[in-house]
Amino acid sequence: MVIKMFSIFKKDPVKKLNKRYEAKLEQAMQAQRNGDIRSYASITAEAEKIAIEIQALESLAKS
Repeated sequence: MVIKMFSIFKKDPVKKLNKRYEAKLEQAMQAQRNGDIRSYASITAEAEKIAIEIQALESLAKS
C-alpha cells in the first residue's frame, strides 16, 4: 500500500517515449519536406523502434 501511495511521484516512461516518438516523426516530416529521403527513412525507422518500446511497456502495464 505504501509503494502505491508514492508511485504518483514517479515519472511515466511511456509519456517520455511518446514525446520522443512525436519528435522523431516531426524530424522525419521535415526531412521528407526537404527532399532528404535517406534521412527520412532512417528517422522513421528510429521512430518505429520507439513505438515498439511503447507498445511493450503498455502491454506490461496491462498485465
